[in-house]
Amino acid sequence: MIIPMARVRIMGPRALLDPTLLAVQDAGTVHLATAPANGPLAPLELSERAGRHARQLRELVRRLDLLGVAGAKPVPGSPPPTRPPSTAELAAWVRATRRFERSKDRLDHRARELDSERAEIARFEQFVHAFRGMLPRGSDGRTRAYQLVIRAEDEDQVPRLRSALEEVIGREFALESSPMPNGELAVLLLAPATTAPMVERLLTESGVHELPLPRGVEGGPLLEALPTLAARREALDLERAALERERAELIRDVVPELGRARAAVGDHLLELEARTRAATTARSFLVEGWAPVAALPKLGELLAARVGSEVVLETVAKEEWRGEDAPVALANPRLFRPFETLTSMLPLPKYGTIDPTPYTAVFFPMFFGLILGDIGYGLVLGLLALLLRRRSGPGTTLRSVSEILGAGALFAVLFGFGFGELFGDLGRRWFGLEPLVFDREASLIPFLVLAIGIGLVHVGLGLVLGIINAARGHPRQALGRTAALLMLVFVTVALLAAIEVLPGALLTPAMVVVLVAFPVLVAAEGIIAPIEFLGTVSNVLSYARIMALGTASVMMAVVANELAGSVGSVVVGVLFGLLFHLVNFVLGVFAPTVHGLRLHYVEFFGKFFSPGGTRYTPFGHWRPNGTPTM
Repeated sequence: MIIPMARVRIMGPRALLDPTLLAVQDAGTVHLATAPANGPLAPLELSERAGRHARQLRELVRRLDLLGVAGAKPVPGSPPPTRPPSTAELAAWVRATRRFERSKDRLDHRARELDSERAEIARFEQFVHAFRGMLPRGSDGRTRAYQLVIRAEDEDQVPRLRSALEEVIGREFALESSPMPNGELAVLLLAPATTAPMVERLLTESGVHELPLPRGVEGGPLLEALPTLAARREALDLERAALERERAELIRDVVPELGRARAAVGDHLLELEARTRAATTARSFLVEGWAPVAALPKLGELLAARVGSEVVLETVAKEEWRGEDAPVALANPRLFRPFETLTSMLPLPKYGTIDPTPYTAVFFPMFFGLILGDIGYGLVLGLLALLLRRRSGPGTTLRSVSEILGAGALFAVLFGFGFGELFGDLGRRWFGLEPLVFDREASLIPFLVLAIGIGLVHVGLGLVLGIINAARGHPRQALGRTAALLMLVFVTVALLAAIEVLPGALLTPAMVVVLVAFPVLVAAEGIIAPIEFLGTVSNVLSYARIMALGTASVMMAVVANELAGSVGSVVVGVLFGLLFHLVNFVLGVFAPTVHGLRLHYVEFFGKFFSPGGTRYTPFGHWRPNGTPTM
């Protein structure tokens, strides 16, 4: 449901504006609006000094956010910052931020150097191990070894290099290549030392470069460098660990204080921004906004206790404001709350209209269960939902998804008993499970009638909600939707009477109601109304997809069982059946979700949903996971 809001007006002496705003900030319930400036009232603008101060605070906030200190817990026992922070506190925080930035930059720079050197060593060791049997163990001065590395996508350079070498120095060389674990191609070239100038010029012209030698192994046989490299790698690891310890100590000593600074500066910035929403005269101020009706008594008590009776809180009569201007906050029972995840994919509804969450919470799991409709699949989905719930935190999207899946699983199991399905027809084969309602595999027409009947109820409910919405400010539209609802209901009655499902005597009265409602519909909503009514009938027929998808699901399960039983090998048959059931299960979860949402977003919401609401963002204290905004 949408929380009822009241337009509030706070007035008092101008000298009490700042303490009043601090009290309102502590209350955290008022969504501030720009106060009207008319007559002696003028918008309050920040002075040049205050504007410069705000810019400095925003720069400090930017730097603190880049350092990632938001959300850090303050040191236990540390005094809270003054409100607003004093000049001395701000100066100390700026100095601490600069010191932290310098220390962090120094540690990060040294860590990058260590990581780069270690990567060079690892790359060189891979090269040496790739040609361990070919590398010379000593230097006789007659052979020159070249360590080359080529990207894997450029491996065609090796044959071209071989041909070029043969043209320049003949066949007096050895050229071998080997892939390395990092994806590169290691190439070893052994050539006479006397040909070094020609070989190096050729390598340069070919764009092939030698693998740089790590520090400490310049010159000497490559195999003898391995122990040296191993020792250097261990030293690098020790220094890297020492850096991490220094970083942890720095974070432990500095970040809590900077996190405290971030919260205090964020609060102060919000208070400065709130000042610009006020209007003032030479001696008084006016602040306006929106607050939940239920929060007004506590807000009044807090203002009286903090600033006294000179500051007045009053509510503005509803005749003086439009409902569309009020912010929107949703509050649903705990059972319905997870389904706000589904309705939040659309814009917020306008204030004064209807929150679709409770209706989604009722119908979406039912549609899901009608399509999946299998005890076995429902139990598997329930286990998956339980696993997701255990791996998610309270209030997270993943927790809401797990609870939505759990509700869908419950309805799938219930309808599974109604349809007599346990992994298709295995329940009937193994346990003699019989349908309590009807067999979806054989009763296509009853299933279709059920789906269309649910669609009629769902779309009809949407029209009823649309009538309620329109009756609050658009009586002509409400009349048109009432006529459309009557036509939909009595066209259905006439059809059922014509095929003798209902008494034939109802046919004529039903047609009379339709004929009377039709001109009312046209008069209320215009000549295009009959076309829209046909669209409504089409919306009802769209619910046949529930039958189509549900029947497809059970048929695939039956086919999986049949194919598993037709395979000669029991093991192969079981594995094949499990695989087919797994595919069907995935489709059985995906299809109800997509089509269930479509039936809500298009067929149902289209009858009453009025998007365009403003989110309720009360003026309160800064929070790292959702800063209040003006």
